[in-house]
Amino acid sequence: MFALARLVVFGFVVLTVIYVCLSYYSRSVRRAKLRKKWYDGKQLVDRETFVQRGLERYDGSIRRKLILGVYIVPVVVVGAIIYLTNFS
Repeated sequence: MFALARLVVFGFVVLTVIYVCLSYYSRSVRRAKLRKKWYDGKQLVDRETFVQRGLERYDGSIRRKLILGVYIVPVVVVGAIIYLTNFS
């Protein structure tokens, strides 16, 4: 039982580090794309306002929510492996 608790805690810490890194990376890529879009298009508002509005829309997008799969997919895979190992 102690081994399972250690696996859960260690796994949660590792997945959280991966999630934070992936989230920052995805947000920086989105910010770079918004800056490029601002330079290529009409500059009706200043760059920082344009980028901020774009990032607010990004925060509500499905792509942002898909990053949470970092937590879901490994837990399902490990659960399936444990189940198949013990009950097959």
